[in-house]
Amino acid sequence: MSTLLKRNLLIAFASTALLAATLGSAVAGNTDEFAPNPYAPSYGHPYRHGAVPTREALARMHQYDNLHAAQPGSSTTTSGKTLSYGGGVDGIGVTSGTPRVYIVVYGSQWGTAGTDAKGNMTLSNDPVNAVPYLQNLFKGLGTGSELWSGVMTQYCDGSGVATGATFCASSASHIGYPSNGALVSVWYDNSVPSPSNATGAQLAQEAVNAAQHFGNTTAASNRYAQYIILSPTGTHPDGFNTSTGNFCAWHDWQGDNYGITSPVGDVAFTNMPYVYDMGTSCGENFVNSGTQGLVDGFSIVNGHEYAETVTDQNPAGGWTNHVKGSRNKGQENGDECAWISSGQGKSQDVVMGNGSYAMQSTWSNDTNECDISHPIVL
Repeated sequence: MSTLLKRNLLIAFASTALLAATLGSAVAGNTDEFAPNPYAPSYGHPYRHGAVPTREALARMHQYDNLHAAQPGSSTTTSGKTLSYGGGVDGIGVTSGTPRVYIVVYGSQWGTAGTDAKGNMTLSNDPVNAVPYLQNLFKGLGTGSELWSGVMTQYCDGSGVATGATFCASSASHIGYPSNGALVSVWYDNSVPSPSNATGAQLAQEAVNAAQHFGNTTAASNRYAQYIILSPTGTHPDGFNTSTGNFCAWHDWQGDNYGITSPVGDVAFTNMPYVYDMGTSCGENFVNSGTQGLVDGFSIVNGHEYAETVTDQNPAGGWTNHVKGSRNKGQENGDECAWISSGQGKSQDVVMGNGSYAMQSTWSNDTNECDISHPIVL
């Protein structure tokens, strides 16, 4: 082989190696990921799991995503919404038993307690009667052959479910269907006023206090329980209805870096503000017109958080979006279907055994869409 040929081959080899290295670097740099969305309620607040953004915040989130799209090849289609199992936190992934809901009416600002004709607690400072409405909602779940709850029963946890799984075998421990209602009890904690702007730690502590009040003093008694911390009108829990609170509600568990010690095991809770204070931004009249729709936001938003708690009880050990390059990455089943007003998965009234309630759809892996109903998976 001539010296010139050898030199040309060496140059060609070196050039090929350099090109390969350059392409490799480019590919490595192309993570096919969206940058964190600064308009998301969880931006800078990682404990706000499954936060329902205000309708305006969601519009800004979508605008930002469209302007800062991921690199070519990323997944932004419907398949990019697939949820997968996170492996559990403290051995807990989902509510793999019958869900049990406890409502905590938080703070003396609610006024004087009473009882309505259906046996629900009422409060004198409850402008749209949200407290009895939510009691009826959670009493109604699992009754009247409603199948909104059926969507969640496809998800599971347990030692036989691999981290990253996107499907549950029939032998796995599935989320239970709340036959005969999910509500267990309600507590009016009027021992002190609710803070004007309760912190996440204060809300987590109130959830632990509630577990003790209800006699759920062991980890086993809290395994399938969730506590709704319902704050009074005019308050701003975690900045709700302020310039930094672009959300309607969120959920978490007390062990998420709050510095809260729980003697009763892990406690799942929802920060549920008085969403009527934000009007249409948090769902007022989203489904129903007139006075009937004044409470739409309470059932849409609290239904969203209930569904996310049962599918991701100790975030993010349950079912969330791990799809690389999806703008939905990190979201839960309710997030992926929030504020849909038309077409597949639109929010609508769900008929239960004791009435109808405005509800949003939730994500279904096995149908690959937002579903308002689904057969019960046993």
